[in-house]
Amino acid sequence: MKKFKFSNTTRVNDLRKMIGEPFLLLAILVVFYLLIVFVIFPIFQVFKTSLSYEGALSLKNYTDVLSHSYYIKPLINSMVLGVIVGTIGTIVGFVFAYAITRTPMKGKGVFRMIATFPMVSPPFVVALACILLFGRSGFFAGAIGNIYGLTGLVIVEVIAYSPTAFLALVGVLHAIDPALEEAAMDCGASRLKIFRTIIFPLATPGLVSAWLLVFIQSLADFGNPMILSGDFAVLSVQAYLQITGMFDLARGSTLAILLLIPTVVAFYLQKYLLSKKSYVTVTGKPTSATIKNLEWYIKAPVYAVCMFFAAVVLLFYGMVVWGSFQKLWGVDSTLTLRNYAQMWKMGKGYIMDSLVIAAIVTPVTGVLSMFIAYLTTRKQFPGRNFIEFSSMLTFAVPGTVVGIGYILAFNTSSILMPFTLTGTGFIIMILLVFRNLPVGIRNGVAAIQQIDPSIEEASIDLGADSSLTFRKITLPMITPAFFSGLANCFVRSMTAISAIIFVVSGKWNLITVAVLGFVDNSQYAQAAAMSLLLIAIVLIALGLIKLFTDRMGRGMNSSSILE
Repeated sequence: MKKFKFSNTTRVNDLRKMIGEPFLLLAILVVFYLLIVFVIFPIFQVFKTSLSYEGALSLKNYTDVLSHSYYIKPLINSMVLGVIVGTIGTIVGFVFAYAITRTPMKGKGVFRMIATFPMVSPPFVVALACILLFGRSGFFAGAIGNIYGLTGLVIVEVIAYSPTAFLALVGVLHAIDPALEEAAMDCGASRLKIFRTIIFPLATPGLVSAWLLVFIQSLADFGNPMILSGDFAVLSVQAYLQITGMFDLARGSTLAILLLIPTVVAFYLQKYLLSKKSYVTVTGKPTSATIKNLEWYIKAPVYAVCMFFAAVVLLFYGMVVWGSFQKLWGVDSTLTLRNYAQMWKMGKGYIMDSLVIAAIVTPVTGVLSMFIAYLTTRKQFPGRNFIEFSSMLTFAVPGTVVGIGYILAFNTSSILMPFTLTGTGFIIMILLVFRNLPVGIRNGVAAIQQIDPSIEEASIDLGADSSLTFRKITLPMITPAFFSGLANCFVRSMTAISAIIFVVSGKWNLITVAVLGFVDNSQYAQAAAMSLLLIAIVLIALGLIKLFTDRMGRGMNSSSILE
């Protein structure tokens, strides 16, 4: 009973503090509204539509779907593909992370760059490269059999998503102090026993977390299956075709929910495991030293996997470069620049629309994500857990589900949104903002947690309100996280496909849609040229953001020294 009273008293005090800061209260209410309208409402509409049959609530759509192999098969295929890609991708990511953190391998920076390069390009660029290499008119046609199915999808998704596992695991392995291994070696333990009894047990939560992340990305993937699935139907494409091809919103929504359930469960299981980082934390300060005298039977397979994967990545992206200069892929290999001229002529509008939308979405997402991170980390108020949960939800929800939800939610006016947004550029921008929000929030939370709260408390004690404290103190101190969020948002806005393909219109379109159009028309050379242009734009933007961030960092350091 005492605990209940204390909790109520605390909530009342928190509410009084909010009322004492009208701007903060208004900002929190606005965030509540935005998350309800643009995150919760679309997903709710998908659930509602899936339960609607002839105007009444019913499970008929689910019983029909689950009783027909035509729908069950894509679900099973998606799960099988996700398990295979998750397993292979995690193994590749772990080997790369082990090589970077635990071996004296030369050129680690180059291998790290190659391992993460697929993240700055649309995933379906790898599918395009696979067609150029192993397709019917490919450079190595027939070398690995029919690529239009499970084989091709496993290859391209492992290349596209193993960088996610690598980035998740490199931090886990780096946190394990090499002194533990050295001590075990001094006690006479073999390298294999050290791996089995020390490294693997400590890295297990990270391995499971990485596997779940890659599994989620594979389930949610739309671009690669759209190009390469062939007769191997997967759920994300099937839901899209059900809506756009058969105009059956109810069945499409039902398939979307079937896709949503395993991804959300996997995401929150991964988040739970990530919160258990204490399992891989050791006492003392971790060092970056590598273990000396690494045996050849350890180095040989690790180096071989890294070299092979790096060669495959370079081959695939090199083939995209080569294919972009072919006069007519598979027929006339004469080198020409005509593809770039045709691509620019046909796709200039797509490119400009993409740049305009990304330029608007990026700063809006960056500021909103930092503010939500500040609220959930530093402020206590009723509904804080709701904001934290809903703001991260779109990271777990597949793009196909989000796209369908936005069609259902904003195709007509409603109490929450009195305007029809479908067909406008505004709906694309909103979708991208809330789709990219979670990564920026996670970056912001991590940065804010490193700042001593007493600094902000001192500002408030001196008379500044929360808004002024956030603008003048918190935001400047989390500048690196802010610009990291900007970089991620710009990349994802330029390379998005699974969600925005549902909401694009004749007035507004994106470059990724144009690439898919070229591929559908078998214009592989033009698709390769546009893909390279997209990658070049992303790399230039990332370079500019990094340059600006470095200058901001030097400016902050100089000012702190002068102070």
